[in-house]
Amino acid sequence: MTKDNLYVPPEEAEHELTFMQWPVSRKVYSDRYFLEDVQGTIADIANAISELEPVILLMGAEHKAAAQKLLSSNVVIWDIPTEDLWARDSGPLFAIQKNELVVSHIQFNGWGDKQIHKSDGQIASQIAERLGVELISSGLKGEAGGVEHDGHGLLMAHESSWLNDNRNPGLSRNQIEARLLEAYGADKMIWSRGVYDQDITDYHIDSLARFTGAGRVLINLPDRPDLDDPFHLAALDTYDRLDAEGLDITVIPEPEERRIDGIDFVASYANYYVCNGAVIAAEFGDKEADDIAVKALQNAYPNREIITLNVDALGEIGGGIHCATQQMPKV
Repeated sequence: MTKDNLYVPPEEAEHELTFMQWPVSRKVYSDRYFLEDVQGTIADIANAISELEPVILLMGAEHKAAAQKLLSSNVVIWDIPTEDLWARDSGPLFAIQKNELVVSHIQFNGWGDKQIHKSDGQIASQIAERLGVELISSGLKGEAGGVEHDGHGLLMAHESSWLNDNRNPGLSRNQIEARLLEAYGADKMIWSRGVYDQDITDYHIDSLARFTGAGRVLINLPDRPDLDDPFHLAALDTYDRLDAEGLDITVIPEPEERRIDGIDFVASYANYYVCNGAVIAAEFGDKEADDIAVKALQNAYPNREIITLNVDALGEIGGGIHCATQQMPKV
């Protein structure tokens, strides 16, 4: 298996399709009614994307009949068992090598064995096998949600999601960086510290900052940072690191008047998904902040429709739309 000339295109490049996962595990979702809310939100996202490009939704065959009641006829179901919904992390990272599609594989391990992943840990390899594409190991454990790439040679990540004994014990930052650069076909990495052990992901970068093009970043920051909040401090540190690199940064505020006011609720406008012809983004019920976010996304992606959805159920479990999707680029 050769790693020569792997290249992961930017998310805004044309897609063949989108992969998503159906959440079903009662070990993860002990509250049946909340699980139904989460499933409904995943159906809403899948249905919206399926109007623009094909969507393949993964689930065990025993869940198909119930799921189809919520899904558009455009959504195709594959019989690949799942536990949870986070396709960005447990799904395949697609790359192009010598004009062929491959999977540049980062092994999902339940965010450092924090959650059951008997099925989810096998999803990337099962998709590669079903598609008949080569799976090329990066030699890393982790998640694609923990690294952001611009498709033009630049990566950014929080150390907390990678330089961590729960994922990559014994590897130095330089070793992890070299493997990530090779896995994505990039040549430079921007690190900031992040936050260890305060959420299941160890602070994935894609809930804070996203590349919107070569040298361009959108970052979601609080208007009034709480200097006792480790996430606020880490966000400001990440901003400073990106600014020091001379990147073109667009700052959008976090929503203040939200429908859900829990302390652990993730209200991230940055956790959007770029699909063919549109950006699928969250709205949180704060009209002023929601409007600012839509305008920022329109400026960043001028030739795409901005479609906003209520995805509060995902925010309650620490994620968003980007976390729930994984693109397969068109070769």
